[in-house]
Amino acid sequence: MEKSEELVGVAEGVAVVPVAPPLRRTRPWPLGAALAIAVGVTAVLLLADTPLLNQPAVQAWRTVSLAITVQALPFLLLGTVLSGAINAFVPADLFTRVLPDRAALAVPVAGVAGAVLPGCECASVPVANSLIRRGVTPAAAFAFLLSAPAINPVVLTATAVAFPGDPAMVAARLIASLATAAVMGWLWLWLGKERWLRPALRHRHTGHEHGHSRWTEFRLGCQHDFLHAGGFLVFGAMAAATFNVTVPRSVLDTFSGSPWLSVLFLAALAVLLAVCSEADAFVAASLTGFSPTARLAFLVVGPMVDLKLIALQAGTFGRAFAWRFSTATTVVAVTASVLIGGALL
Repeated sequence: MEKSEELVGVAEGVAVVPVAPPLRRTRPWPLGAALAIAVGVTAVLLLADTPLLNQPAVQAWRTVSLAITVQALPFLLLGTVLSGAINAFVPADLFTRVLPDRAALAVPVAGVAGAVLPGCECASVPVANSLIRRGVTPAAAFAFLLSAPAINPVVLTATAVAFPGDPAMVAARLIASLATAAVMGWLWLWLGKERWLRPALRHRHTGHEHGHSRWTEFRLGCQHDFLHAGGFLVFGAMAAATFNVTVPRSVLDTFSGSPWLSVLFLAALAVLLAVCSEADAFVAASLTGFSPTARLAFLVVGPMVDLKLIALQAGTFGRAFAWRFSTATTVVAVTASVLIGGALL
């Protein structure tokens, strides 16, 4: 018997099983790119004494970039903490037991459940990622992802304050956002493909891994998600700041006269400005030259599709998913805004 051909050898009556070398875990390239972007932007923001950066336009770009990043980071941190807690401490079958067995019914239930997360879109991405890993159908997780930043109590209260004496705007935002989330969840059930997601999301996680401390899993999960998503958040903030600085105010006035163009323009503006959902109502209220329906489109599209959110989704779920999902969400959100706005506003 040749030892080189045997998997199990016997030495002094004790079975010896060769142990394979541990697999080396490789990080996906987007994490490295995201970290490089974050470090590079941080270095640029700190070089305040460079003559080029003292130009008014560059200073404005730097201010907007930093403002968006600082505004979103607390909510991104909240989302990564919730995601880490779900992975480490919540029983694996809890969500599958709470949600209806039929995926078509689980979608609207998950959409309504988005009201319990008091955060913006930056927080909803890692939480939705965690739900998918724990066995929740992606359609329900995506419905939660879209509804959470748009219908939570903080956002609805801010909308009521921004539009005093206009409860119809609050109701229209709630209904249009829920409708969009549900329709997108059902569209994923109908047309979505698992291969569009990152490979790690195609294999469901069953919860706490034996041999690891739950607190260790919690810490490592938070660290990975925050660093991974943080770089994409900075990239989205840079893109939004570029638009803010380069597009003159006169362009906004050009589109306000046409009912249809104003809706499309404010929907596109919501994507490019990337305003946090807790603050976007005040921006919409300031756009007095546009129709109520156009401003509703700004409120519905913004929390679901913006530059920083697209970047976060690409880094979390994959680029193949992000561009398809964001495009379809924009179309559905604009349609829901026009229908609901026409009926209520």
